Amino acid sequence: MSLFWRIFGLNAVVLGSATALLLWAPVTVSVPVVLTEAVILVGGLAVMLVANAALLRWGLAPMDRVTRLMTTVDLLRPGQRLPEQGGGEVAELVRTFNAMLDRLENERATSSARVLLAQEAERRRIAQELHDEVGQSMTAILLALKRAADEAAPPLRDELHQAQEITRSSLDEVRRLVRRLRPGVLDDLGLVAALTSLTHDFATHTGLQVVRRFDADLPALEPETELVLYRVAQESLTNVARHADAERIEVTLQRTDDAVVLAITDDGRGIKAACEGAGIRGMRERALLIGAGLDIAPAPAAGTEVRLTAPVVPRKQT
Repeated sequence: MSLFWRIFGLNAVVLGSATALLLWAPVTVSVPVVLTEAVILVGGLAVMLVANAALLRWGLAPMDRVTRLMTTVDLLRPGQRLPEQGGGEVAELVRTFNAMLDRLENERATSSARVLLAQEAERRRIAQELHDEVGQSMTAILLALKRAADEAAPPLRDELHQAQEITRSSLDEVRRLVRRLRPGVLDDLGLVAALTSLTHDFATHTGLQVVRRFDADLPALEPETELVLYRVAQESLTNVARHADAERIEVTLQRTDDAVVLAITDDGRGIKAACEGAGIRGMRERALLIGAGLDIAPAPAAGTEVRLTAPVVPRKQT
């Protein structure tokens, strides 16, 4: 039934009921109208309006559901759909709306994948240039300062040693930036070693207590999956250091039947869903890249838990 005939039928039911009451009810209308008759007519009109409003509310309920979902849908949380019930124009509208969401989610996932892959390629290029150009240049400067310090007189030697320490600290910072841009240990030794190195460096620089719990029987994953897990852990730790005011962080990596679950739990002050910024939305986009689910919720005791559930896709044989 089309939407036009649905509304027409609902109004016909109300008007037909009112006409039947006027035909068979023992009610007459005087001229001029007396007070009692006016009260009855106004009461009947009110009943008709209420009945009509209730029937229209029931008949147009699918439209209300479509409107609510249109105002709240988030393409970074895929799978939000309306039930397709009945037939006619309303059901067709729901089916079309669900198909539109499928298309938008696929397009968003494809475009996000292109952007994230381009970002990783640029990170790799910058990290390589920092390692090859800046790192080697600073290493050469350290060697030159050492030779000069060995041959200098004591007053100048102390200043050269101080310059050596500043250069060495700067070189360590460049190497740390290179690891953040592109973790070479992830490519060489795998996800567990990369997460271990990440959490160790994080604990060293922030002074926070980091507890690691990694399963021993983790499967071999695709490089994209490992990179997403690493980046989500990296962003989560950064958010904890900046916003959580925490003292202890627990990083777990576990295997379920068909997925690998990464969880980062802190004992800080927690986070509200309304506070999601660019970092969290970036994590959601990365999760979409591998078809993973990302949940951010209050921890059981206190603080916040970030949980990424990534489907197990075996590493392709080369």
